[in-house]
Amino acid sequence: MKTILAYGDSLTYGADPGGGPRHAYEDRWPTTLEQGLGGKARVIAEGLGGRATAYDDWTAAADRNGARILPTLLASHAPLDLVIIFLGTNDLKPFVAGTAAYAARGARRLIEMTRGHFASVGEPVPQIILVSPPQVVETTNENMLSNFGGLDHLLRESRDFARHYRRHAEETSVHFFDAASVAKADPRDGVHLDQANTRAIGEGLVPLVKSVLGL
Repeated sequence: MKTILAYGDSLTYGADPGGGPRHAYEDRWPTTLEQGLGGKARVIAEGLGGRATAYDDWTAAADRNGARILPTLLASHAPLDLVIIFLGTNDLKPFVAGTAAYAARGARRLIEMTRGHFASVGEPVPQIILVSPPQVVETTNENMLSNFGGLDHLLRESRDFARHYRRHAEETSVHFFDAASVAKADPRDGVHLDQANTRAIGEGLVPLVKSVLGL
């Protein structure tokens, strides 16, 4: 059986855009992906709300720097056949990184770290899929808008995710998936996904993952 690490933020965790409880286990995209692979792989979900790619958020209680935590997770879940990197939305906060370009550069660093980690211990390097986040949508949620520097900034930068992520995926020879091609954020907070759109990411990844792992 293949082993997949799904490394992400609140979209992987299953945060509810209405501020309610976390989405049920069966409504989270890693679960949907695993089900779609028909028992041929297990998907380890490592999602944390607020996690950025490779930048610090000193306002958070837990460590949200994805680059600092990744090596520990790679070691604890090894061996891995595939790592899915799905981070970047939180990077758009002005006090974290601020732009989609910086988010993509942080994601590239995670690719480099994943390869370097396994090469350094003499283990097979897993395949990597880089996922660009869904675009945000218009919202009146003041808490979210204040965190992300206002609606104009948030909308403008999120539209650039796929362009930057695809380029870095091509330059590093990893696989690419645009989550915006299958999922749309919920206007209740403009960023998070309802159950159907969360499941849609897992469903959308199934054909690519099957191809990448030869399932």
